[in-house]
Amino acid sequence: MGTRADFYIKKADQAEIVWLGSIAWDGYPDGIDEPKVLEAKTEDEYLSLLTEFFSKRKDVTLPERGWPWPWDNSKTTDYAYCYHEGKVYANCFGHGWYDPNDESDEPAIIWEHAYPDMKSRKNVRMDEGSGLIVIRA
Repeated sequence: MGTRADFYIKKADQAEIVWLGSIAWDGYPDGIDEPKVLEAKTEDEYLSLLTEFFSKRKDVTLPERGWPWPWDNSKTTDYAYCYHEGKVYANCFGHGWYDPNDESDEPAIIWEHAYPDMKSRKNVRMDEGSGLIVIRA
């Protein structure tokens, strides 16, 4: 299913979260087929697992290819995931961060979540990374 997801990291010494990449398909928590990505406990573990996860997919966009979506930030992306201080958090359409491993889905306010503005980094494409479905009759 075309559920997009953006992946970030929030370092204590940085004001803004840093975009690490995006996927165009199955971005909902149960669709992340490497569940350990969402269970990472350290920054190094998260980055390593995310790199491995991305390497197995054809729908990945990494930062060097530009922002893949026509919208300006992750408030319009189906899901965003962010590693911060020992845990990976999820966010659905910008409605607050929560622990995707907690069945309650209760928001966990961990920081004011201002997403980076990606207007100047846009590079919307018509490839596997776009999640675009074309139907011909």
